[in-house]
Amino acid sequence: MMTEMTYAYGAGTLLGIAAGAVALLLVLIMRFRVHAFLALTLVSIVVALITKVPFDKIVPTILSGFGSTLAGVALLVGLGAMIGRLLEVSGGAKVLADTLINKFGSHRAPFALGVASLLFGFPIFFDAGLVVMLPIIFSVAKQFGGSTLKYALPAAGAFAVMHALVPPHPGPVAASELLGANIGLLVLLGLIIAIPTWYLGAYLFGLYAGKKFDVKLPSSFLGEVQADPNHQPPSFGMVLTILLLPLMLIFLDTGLNTAKVLGWVSGDNQVVNFLRMLGKTPVALLITVFFALMVFSKDHTRQHLEKICDGALGPICGIILVTGAGGMFGGVLRASGIGDALAGVLADTGLPIIVAAFVISTALRVAQGSATVALTTTAALIAPMVQATPGLSQFDLCFIVIAIAGGATVLSHVNDSGFWLVGRFLEMDEKTTLKTWTVMETLLGTIAFLLALVGSLIL
Repeated sequence: MMTEMTYAYGAGTLLGIAAGAVALLLVLIMRFRVHAFLALTLVSIVVALITKVPFDKIVPTILSGFGSTLAGVALLVGLGAMIGRLLEVSGGAKVLADTLINKFGSHRAPFALGVASLLFGFPIFFDAGLVVMLPIIFSVAKQFGGSTLKYALPAAGAFAVMHALVPPHPGPVAASELLGANIGLLVLLGLIIAIPTWYLGAYLFGLYAGKKFDVKLPSSFLGEVQADPNHQPPSFGMVLTILLLPLMLIFLDTGLNTAKVLGWVSGDNQVVNFLRMLGKTPVALLITVFFALMVFSKDHTRQHLEKICDGALGPICGIILVTGAGGMFGGVLRASGIGDALAGVLADTGLPIIVAAFVISTALRVAQGSATVALTTTAALIAPMVQATPGLSQFDLCFIVIAIAGGATVLSHVNDSGFWLVGRFLEMDEKTTLKTWTVMETLLGTIAFLLALVGSLIL
């Protein structure tokens, strides 16, 4: 969009500006207690001015970063929050939590939530999965007490790992396309690496963080709409159906997309395109909301259901705006040309390909925040190196994709919309989010890379 910006400064200066911007942001929020939304907007404008974005382009650059993040987040979080609230008020979340606990025992509740999230995380994207799972996480936390982190991090980490490493998620699919890696083999290796990565980096760290940081249940969860004591809560099977419906629909999209990439179905087939449309996350969640409303209309009046849906939207407006502002800050950093400059410097380091892939991806992730941008940009940069290197097997290519995904996961901080999403949902301050969420993401990315590195040396 703004190629001339790349040359406004060298890579070193741009990196210095990005580091200064992050520092200014943290000082404004943590020291002067400026609201995150205001601080992110102000710093985005300051960065655009310093990096010499033309005056007439500053507002469009900011709006496009904000708008593109909101377009993805607002619908997902809004619809997901409605599903979550309906499950919570109807007693469905409690039914599911109780069943999980009976199966696994109370001391293994975090493990049970993590395993459920790994399964859900196969087809469903990180933010959508997290929003739908949150009421269940909170129900379990309410029942057993202790820090919410003990239950939330194993589940959030499971979604993060699946989203980063395993097709049919867009990042690994795009990277495997660019590098020519076999998708089927990548699913297999991605899963083999994802499970120990989750266990070490999310489950064990979640238990540790739960002991170290006492994060209370969010006040928005303990909300005003109370369940009617006279009605029967839905059955376990019905709750499961409501949770699995969006998963099945989303799998239609991701599965058919993978089939298209592999050449099994034609991209022009109208039936395929219609089914894929039904499986797009906003449409899948909308269908699920209407299905849940239909199920619960037997026990609740329409007015009560409308009140529940209305009550779900209030608490999340702040979350959506701050997440959008995080995306705006990341968008301005991208427009400044920092990513291109960094990548140019790093591409010529002479490191082994798998290590270079991780380092470049990490640098891009830290500099501009978006994991997907870091993944796809690194894959595009590495592709010529891969083609020029003789003797790389399919295993090697898959491990390089996993190394890139590991780099794109680490060090989630203030320029990443996911950082704000998790921090705001759990009602944590920025310092605690950095000590918990950022550390967990860094562990996940580093462990995945080390396992891929070992795998590439063995196979």
